[in-house]
Amino acid sequence: MKNSKFSLLVVLTLVLSLFLTACYGGSKEGASEPKDNGKGTETEETPSVPQELKILESAELPSMDSVMAEDAASFEIINNVNEGLYRLDKDQKAIPGMATEAPQKSEDGLTYTMKLREDAKWSNGEPVTANDFVFAWQRALNPDTASPYGPYMMIGKIANADKVYDKSAKPEELGVKAIDEHTLEVKLVKPIEYFDTLMAFPSFYPQNKKFVEEKGDKFGTNAENLVFNGPFKMTAWGGPTATEWTLEKNADYWGAKDVTLEKIQFNVSKDPQASVNAFEANEADRTPKLATAAIISQYEGDKQMQRFLESSVWWIKMNEKNPALANKNIRRAIALAVDKKALVDDVLQNGSIVADGVVPREFVSDDSGKDFRDTGKYLEPNKDEAKKLFAQGMKEIGKKDLTLGYVTQDTETAKLEASFVKEQLEKTLEGLKIEVKNVPFKIRLDLEDKMDYDLLNGGWGPDYLNPMTYLDLWVTDGPQNKMGYSNPKYDELIKKADATTDKAEQYKLFTEAEKTMLEDDVALSPLYQRAVNVLIKEKVEGMVYHPIGGEYSYQWVKIKGE
Repeated sequence: MKNSKFSLLVVLTLVLSLFLTACYGGSKEGASEPKDNGKGTETEETPSVPQELKILESAELPSMDSVMAEDAASFEIINNVNEGLYRLDKDQKAIPGMATEAPQKSEDGLTYTMKLREDAKWSNGEPVTANDFVFAWQRALNPDTASPYGPYMMIGKIANADKVYDKSAKPEELGVKAIDEHTLEVKLVKPIEYFDTLMAFPSFYPQNKKFVEEKGDKFGTNAENLVFNGPFKMTAWGGPTATEWTLEKNADYWGAKDVTLEKIQFNVSKDPQASVNAFEANEADRTPKLATAAIISQYEGDKQMQRFLESSVWWIKMNEKNPALANKNIRRAIALAVDKKALVDDVLQNGSIVADGVVPREFVSDDSGKDFRDTGKYLEPNKDEAKKLFAQGMKEIGKKDLTLGYVTQDTETAKLEASFVKEQLEKTLEGLKIEVKNVPFKIRLDLEDKMDYDLLNGGWGPDYLNPMTYLDLWVTDGPQNKMGYSNPKYDELIKKADATTDKAEQYKLFTEAEKTMLEDDVALSPLYQRAVNVLIKEKVEGMVYHPIGGEYSYQWVKIKGE
């Protein structure tokens, strides 16, 4: 997945030097042979320093079921306690995980055949088999399961995924087949150049059929109702409302000899100052992402402070099921009323930048090296225009006053940001009242899934290195749309972009699609592209950040003496 065209990765090579040398170096994605798996070397003697890591997170874990997970917090932990056919290594290359080697690929690029490790086991002692992948993928596409992410990740990629999902085909007709216990065949709809990276994403992980079916509705509800095949196993977690959880080294993992950490303790801390206090008191080795300007400024130049620009964009979603928000003039007024530059410069003050679209800056470039983000700037703030449009929209819906709820998280940063947005909207748009609803992360996800909101502060990080990971979110009735947006023109543009293998033509279609949904339709209002500021103790070596999928890998971490 490494490519000089993706300048974010180059930047991360410099700023994440604390984690490891050349964290973002390397070549374009491709499977590596096991002998060069980036997993370090076997330690000949046990380190004298306790190999325990203490981490603070800003949100609880909504789910530990890889089929039901849909958020960064869940994917990060799932990535560390489970493993798919591939995983991302220290250099962001997709390397064999449960697979033993690079796959056999058919001439047309539509069929992959992979051999699985015969020494791979679940933490309950049972072998990991090809049928575990078949079961998990079929479960993700069973509409009765209601997976929020499986259909999104598989439809349009895995053969017959769409038909299995709408029940016009049997689960057995899905493009995944167990040739034998340790041979898996995958059939695609079209050639996918990032296939191996896609297979490293948690939605494609295996699940132990016998265990899942025995647990029934209890599966994934707490640590006791989970089974693992990755570097670590979860030994303590009370469920989605729990504010702490524990991972311990998984002795049954096939690569356990290369895992140095013995234990990772996670605690939730939603107050940035409390997080920093814990860090200074040596009660934490890594803080959550910090976004409080006063705190960040205290650590300017400190080697423990790591900063980099994420490929995640944050926006205001507008639920068009609300009659007022079905009015395009009102939506455009809301989008133009917020001073995004003031938000990033005066409120966040953390290195975040204004978002001009839904595809982030420094994410992908065309063959000439032009950043995709330079193809257009949309919905630039204009308060005078916003006032006119809002007055016109209110007249069209026959109202003089309007109250809208604004759902966001319950962290201190989210509260600060929401306060700013509320002030901007109410001050600029006469007759508008905003009622902020700060809720825990899982509840925010639930409200979004049910479309039980007016305005919602949300964000998205990439699942693979292509603008499609942001742009196919908004197709009509798409599983991640969740705001009632629909435009046949947009759907057709995305369909054409998905079908072409010509990168220049694809980018042209992407550009037109983004302009359609933002400038023409004002489907949502982009706010900012987030910068990450995190404190990490210098004694921590080998903590790897990934730009896609689970954000951090801990299997290469070592705690050195202070």
